[in-house]
Amino acid sequence: MTNLPIPDFFDSTRVGEVWKVDYAARAEDARRFAAQHNLKPASASMERISLLLIDVQNTFCIPGFELFVGGRSGKGAVDDNIRLCEFIYRNIGNITRIIATMDTHMSQQIFHPIFFVDADGNHPAPYTDIHLDELQSGKWNFNPALAPQFGIAPEYGQQTMVHYAESLAKTGKYALTIWPYHAMLGGIGHALVPAVEEAIFFHSHARIDQPHFAVKGDKPFTENYSVVGPEVLTGPMGEVLGEHDPQFIRHLQEVDKLYIAGQAKSHCVAWTVQDLLDDILKTDTELAKKVHVLDDCSSAVVVPGVVDHTGAANDAYEWFAKAGMHVVKSTDAL
Repeated sequence: MTNLPIPDFFDSTRVGEVWKVDYAARAEDARRFAAQHNLKPASASMERISLLLIDVQNTFCIPGFELFVGGRSGKGAVDDNIRLCEFIYRNIGNITRIIATMDTHMSQQIFHPIFFVDADGNHPAPYTDIHLDELQSGKWNFNPALAPQFGIAPEYGQQTMVHYAESLAKTGKYALTIWPYHAMLGGIGHALVPAVEEAIFFHSHARIDQPHFAVKGDKPFTENYSVVGPEVLTGPMGEVLGEHDPQFIRHLQEVDKLYIAGQAKSHCVAWTVQDLLDDILKTDTELAKKVHVLDDCSSAVVVPGVVDHTGAANDAYEWFAKAGMHVVKSTDAL
């Protein structure tokens, strides 16, 4: 189906703001839009095209929120989401399923300041990297005050942290990073960006297809950048810290094309695509050709004067292309 017009209600100037979606009005708009453009239910489509949205939440996408992904331009996620919304509206007649992941956190998790203390009882500042040698030397320790609620001894908590850092080092991943409190379950930062939520809701009515939401990142003792699985699966005694999720490779097997966008390009998007690629290499390398990564709908984590992950993100996307995936623009034909 050719590109459809952007609905009149879409206001690109409000994509970087938080507001209430008028569900009743959008449902009626979608009904009329579907009738006007002769849209059939997604179930009637011969070609199955899914859109996987990674963590398009206020906490990452609204300026002033906890982990706004500004990229090098300083307004990255806002511009990304303008393009993303327009991509959804233009291609509503082609997209048959939308899946949105939800980074979901509570206060006492391994990547939040409260999880560690130094000799004076101080917590690490946000954006501190916790390295193996610092845990072994005692520069940083598992916060013993947290031990009772997890049913462990403080010493075992520290042993788990050492094991965790060793596991990250062996796989060549980023060091354990302490992030500002973000994507807090029950908080406004956890919610989807209203403009994107509105587009998902509109699609669900125009194509009569229920969107799917996937929660990730709610396990206390492991990071979960990728929706496919956590960074470390087991603790020092073999206990399960988190589990690999096979639903995404199964979904890829069922569809003709899978488009991927979201935040941040350098972290949750790149690691989700990498984990999906790992599953592809174990299952059927031809599946890589089904994956289309929307390069202009994601930005890298950049904290001016502190860190810039743009280069690493671009390198990851080059690797995905070499592996057979398609790195595309939102304005490219589906």
